[in-house]
Amino acid sequence: MMQNRHRIFSAAMGCLLLLCAKANAEIPTELIEQAGFAPERLQKIDEFVQRDIKAGRVSGAVTLVARHGQLVHFSAQGNFGSADPRPLQEDTLFRIYSMTKPITTVAAMMLYEAGAFHLGDPVSRYLPEFESVQLLRDGELVTPSGPITIGQLMTHTAGLSYGWHPNDPVDQAYVKADLINSTSSDDFIQRLAGLPLRFEPGSRYHYSVATDVLGVLVERLSGMSLEAFFQTRIFAPLGMTDTFFNVPVDKLDRFAPNHYWNAQLGAIAPIPEASAQPFTGVTTFSGGGGLVSTAKDYWIFCETLRQGGSYNGTRILGPKTVQFMTADHLTPAVRNRGVGEYPDSHLYPGQSAGLGFGVITDPGQTGVISSKGAYSWGGAANTKFWIDPEEDLIVILMTQVMGAPYGDALRFDLKVATYQALTRLGASP
Repeated sequence: MMQNRHRIFSAAMGCLLLLCAKANAEIPTELIEQAGFAPERLQKIDEFVQRDIKAGRVSGAVTLVARHGQLVHFSAQGNFGSADPRPLQEDTLFRIYSMTKPITTVAAMMLYEAGAFHLGDPVSRYLPEFESVQLLRDGELVTPSGPITIGQLMTHTAGLSYGWHPNDPVDQAYVKADLINSTSSDDFIQRLAGLPLRFEPGSRYHYSVATDVLGVLVERLSGMSLEAFFQTRIFAPLGMTDTFFNVPVDKLDRFAPNHYWNAQLGAIAPIPEASAQPFTGVTTFSGGGGLVSTAKDYWIFCETLRQGGSYNGTRILGPKTVQFMTADHLTPAVRNRGVGEYPDSHLYPGQSAGLGFGVITDPGQTGVISSKGAYSWGGAANTKFWIDPEEDLIVILMTQVMGAPYGDALRFDLKVATYQALTRLGASP
């Protein structure tokens, strides 16, 4: 029986490798070389992913690399899920969770360019529920020294939290408020505004629901739901046909199941459907983590940023705005007070925060090959993207595993595999 299983496994792996070869064979070798990559060295990406599949760290992954606007690597490997043997496809749909945040921030900056607000404006000017927000200091509720500003929402310095620290009284209040089950955007804001702040606004970086608040701000200022704003102002104009809060019924067969890391078993396991976040019938739209997308669609979004806010003749932001968003917006003191907090993967050594992005400020301190000025974000199910202006490069990873202790290693492996394949440095073709 073990021999039969081995033959079945070997045959399955052979089929997967053929699928990968077919996917990459569609990109002519000369185009890969013209983009400054060694095709044979770029195969290291597939090798690293195959290693993770064999080790049981992921059931499958889609990886994409583009340089100078040219696709040089696009590969789907493995299966839909640990309990779903269908081969993963390039157009597979993934929960991108916090990779929603850059899209929400772009939406807000589109309104900023239209003169709807200034970054230093108090949030309460547009969301009056925050007018009387309190700060918990030494066990007592006090009035904060200054208001939450819109810019602070974009940099996670607003004093808000996520409810992930079980021993902190503010985070305990977040859990009791059950924000994730808010019945509407207004209900979410009312619940949140009744909770105390964890820190003085602007005093430290602390990863939080701030981008969800930003999404509600987009709704209030535009008079549209976040779903409608994204669709009419971003997705449809750019041709992003596979990104949504609600997965259409006719596309559900492309929606990969989610997994979690089972520490007791030392393996990934499917998240039971009853425990999973719904992506159909959604009416409260999370600007911090509610979207589903594909690698190809998210590439379009990244390509829009790489080109300074424009894609295929459609401009959604000005290039100076994109440059401003991807600069370092934290003072050393504010940044350093946030070091070591969960999830610290969003504030690596050598990295700071822009508006909606993590920004590398010192590659030598990051612990992995990288470039100064590269900006990125990741999602809770181990999705990741980065855009590297120094090398004119976009890289995307899509998989679905929550809580994996090796999540950073997967992302770092992808960086190593990508950068070691370069044959020419610099942003010019």
